Amino acid sequence: MDTKKFNLWNRLTALLVLAVSLVTYLSTMEPTASFWDCGEFIASSYKLEVGHPPGNPVFQLVARFFTIFGDKMHAALLVNAVSAICSALTVFLLYLTIVFFVKRLVRPGADGRYSLADAVAIFGSGAVGALAFSFTDTFWFSAVESEVYGMSSLFTALVFWAMIRWYETADEPYANRWIVLISFLMGLSIGVHLLNLLCIPALVFMFYYRKRENGDFSFWEFVKILAISGVIIGVILFLIIPWLPKMAAYADLAFVNGLGLPYNSGAAFFMVALLALCFWGLFRTLKREKVLWNTVLLCLTTIIIGFSIFSIVIIRSCAKTPTNEYQPDNAFTLVRYLSREQYGSKPILYGEYFDAPYEVTVKRYWAPLDGKYVHVEGPVDVKYKPEGKMLFPRMWSPSNDGSKEEFYEEYMNGKGKRIEGADHRKPTMGANLAYFFDYQLNWMYWRYFMWNFVGRQNDIHSPTPGNIFLGNWESGIKFIDDFRLGDQSDAPGFLKDNKGKNHYYFLPLLLGLLGLFFQFGRDKRGCWLVFLLFFMTGIAIIIYLNQPPYEVRERDYSYAGSFYAFSIWIGLAVAAVYGWLRDALHRDSAPAAFGVALLLLGVPALMAAQNWDDHDRSNRRTAVEIGYNYLNSVGENGILVTHGDNDTFPLWYAQEVEGVRPDVRICNTSLLGTDWHIDQMKYAMNESAPLDLSLGLEKYLYGTNEIVYIYDTRDQVIPLVDVMAVFRHPDAKIALASGKRVDYIVSRRFSIPVDKENVLRHGIVSEKFADLIPEEIVLEIPEGKEYLTKPELFMLDLLSNYKWDRPLSLLNYGGDLNIGIKDYLMYEGFSYRFVPIRNTPTTRDAGLVDTDRLYRNLTEVFTFDAVSRDDWYVDYQNLYTYLGAVPLRVMFVTAADAFLKAGETDRALEMLDMCQEKVPATNFPIETIPIGFSGNDYMMVEMVDQYYRLGQRDKARDLGIALANELITTARFYLEFYEYAVDEFELCGNYVYYLADTFKVNGDEGLSGRLVDNFSRLVDLMTGKEDGDIRDTDAEEMKILN
Repeated sequence: MDTKKFNLWNRLTALLVLAVSLVTYLSTMEPTASFWDCGEFIASSYKLEVGHPPGNPVFQLVARFFTIFGDKMHAALLVNAVSAICSALTVFLLYLTIVFFVKRLVRPGADGRYSLADAVAIFGSGAVGALAFSFTDTFWFSAVESEVYGMSSLFTALVFWAMIRWYETADEPYANRWIVLISFLMGLSIGVHLLNLLCIPALVFMFYYRKRENGDFSFWEFVKILAISGVIIGVILFLIIPWLPKMAAYADLAFVNGLGLPYNSGAAFFMVALLALCFWGLFRTLKREKVLWNTVLLCLTTIIIGFSIFSIVIIRSCAKTPTNEYQPDNAFTLVRYLSREQYGSKPILYGEYFDAPYEVTVKRYWAPLDGKYVHVEGPVDVKYKPEGKMLFPRMWSPSNDGSKEEFYEEYMNGKGKRIEGADHRKPTMGANLAYFFDYQLNWMYWRYFMWNFVGRQNDIHSPTPGNIFLGNWESGIKFIDDFRLGDQSDAPGFLKDNKGKNHYYFLPLLLGLLGLFFQFGRDKRGCWLVFLLFFMTGIAIIIYLNQPPYEVRERDYSYAGSFYAFSIWIGLAVAAVYGWLRDALHRDSAPAAFGVALLLLGVPALMAAQNWDDHDRSNRRTAVEIGYNYLNSVGENGILVTHGDNDTFPLWYAQEVEGVRPDVRICNTSLLGTDWHIDQMKYAMNESAPLDLSLGLEKYLYGTNEIVYIYDTRDQVIPLVDVMAVFRHPDAKIALASGKRVDYIVSRRFSIPVDKENVLRHGIVSEKFADLIPEEIVLEIPEGKEYLTKPELFMLDLLSNYKWDRPLSLLNYGGDLNIGIKDYLMYEGFSYRFVPIRNTPTTRDAGLVDTDRLYRNLTEVFTFDAVSRDDWYVDYQNLYTYLGAVPLRVMFVTAADAFLKAGETDRALEMLDMCQEKVPATNFPIETIPIGFSGNDYMMVEMVDQYYRLGQRDKARDLGIALANELITTARFYLEFYEYAVDEFELCGNYVYYLADTFKVNGDEGLSGRLVDNFSRLVDLMTGKEDGDIRDTDAEEMKILN
């Protein structure tokens, strides 16, 4: 096959791989916003707003360009398509990369031509490896939603491919343009994600290998190349990224404070001067024919030009966009924004252990105040004492509830050095390394690796590291899986039949290892390049991230680059198998090459078949639906207090993109600890009027009043407006033991006057509650609470100016606001409304409820179309959201209970029937102890009891029997693994007896007795009172009705 024909077929195969990937991703991508960051990314891209630190302006610009071609209702679809297209292009470039490495192993003939058989082997290698990666669990997941990881992977693939192009053309004139392009892409990629920088060592080695193709490198030359790659990463990561903005900030300080010019004038001058200096240097080195220095300076300049895209962040922040996280509208704030200061820091090579003693220090920083920069005190910082530090500290993260410390102690076994002032011993290096290898490497990396190349047990996130039931890897080869995890064939249906259970039978892993050994044997340099990429985008990230236990979600997306590199070896396995077959045949054989390629294409086909049902999100719209319902739970021009990512980002998307309830003001308590979020509450946003606040910036500036002490010496109720007046007074301070004078709250009991006319006019409560409205209400901070947080201070300021002229609603029962406000909440479905009537709702009793408004919300206002449809896969995130975080069944059962108490039995029955229709058992299991949502089981028993109370005996029995059978199945399963699942088994027992009592008190003694007898038999088998093995019992016989 001549070169022209080879290149033609190579390009056609690459395009076919691109088409397969693109069609797959476009047909399975979510049509709208997903949970977590996706809603924020879509909203910030659609209007070019400012997202969370450290920002992703490149992604936003590209996504914004795509949204131009559709209306607002298709904006999310178009932004999702950006991820799909970027991911498909990544697969396309992976194909070309694999072909490059295969061509180093399969050489053309003396005439420079490949035989047909060799060409087929090369194309087959590229196709198998690229398609295997395209169907991996991790990459496919991020390819079908608006996350930055698809574009980040594209940049990684693009710079690696560009280096390949330089390698192939290095002897041609102007070949260094590829190096310059790579530098520009590196600078630009910072505006997507920093992961792209990790491929630099592989690029540097490729450069040196090409410069000395036939010579060997000594050990010290090898070390030198590694050091150079480390220096390049260090220059970008620790000099360009942090110090360019810092130098721009200090230039701005001189211009603003010294010359009286506006903010950012000095920063703009600095950037212009820096680029001018770079261009002057380019001119001088070109004129003096300093080729090396000209190339180095050109690369540095293009990196700076690419990095300068972050100027968009300042420009858009100055425009006061509705989403304006961290508000980086000046150079000093941009420095903190880029350094992710709000997330804190973690030790990597040397630092503290989790209970290291420390001293409190206070940093100072430059804050923009009244047209100048003012040097003010920042938040409290800690300086750890030397005796609490160690090399390579892995167990570093403390917890408020002691859970992390307990996890660390399992590795320490009571050993370690006692440190004065610390409650826990300092870990030994052995325990530290055991944690690193067992948890950080094994659980947080190799488990994800095995998900992608061996198989996955289910898609349920395990809150407990090492869990054998949830989130583990599983091959599909029974004797191996049983050896590792035990025989789980008796697991509850939603575990055993989970669509996230994907088995590849070790085939991708075996192909990858085969390709690795094949490449190592024939092309050690190429193998080292792939290994560097594999290591730097996998294990090196593990070392850098230094992850603590109990992550809130799976983190496999961080290591997609590592899986990309391993897929190169999967592709090389095709060439290896064909090579061995050719050697056995003693000749080239095109049919044999075709056969091998087709046979091994079965591996990505298997991965696609296994993964399709749980990666197809084409019918999923639940995140937007919950945002819609949250917003519509608030009255006109209302205020909605949220708490976390998934009860905020979907709302931002719904407001900013689809225009849902732009009159509602969203306040997030997780962000109200920052000065910028409080600032944003003071200006109009969309159709929402500013909040009436009285605190000046100096009272909540970053680092100021992070906590506010309560100093109550009067023990009396004081008007809240007076409490806040004292707080605002510049001379009202108390002295701490250190001598520092600080602001304080003068009382833990305060009154708020009630404007009854406004309460009724603005619909805060209905007319039927008019007689219950008092002249004032009294909020009480609980005894024992010594201080307020900044979000709580914000709420007191808001309430001190509250005119009862706009509804105030809170999610999650007020979350972490502990200022007495929870004594004045009325349940309304998705939120609680702050009302001037004392009422303390609980999970079991909603207390005072406006039944008419609640009924209207549930039947007319809220929508449950997305959750109730039967053509979508309910993954763990949706199970967690709708059974744990925002339990819909709790909503309907609580409403039914309120209607029962009000004597509205028809409405109560409608709520229960609605619950079964809108939250069907086919989507959401009725028994959920195995996934940690035991509150759902409690609500199911309550539903059974309510059906009985409404005289719906058949419905009560049907639901109760179904729940009883699920409980018995779950209990039987956990009994087989009793030593691992004591708590889960006991929980099953609790609900078995609760349900049995419900049957009994409602006259179904037969069902009650059968349920108790069957569970008692399980207990007898466990305790030995009855001979036999639990596995020998008939699962069907254990059910209370067959």
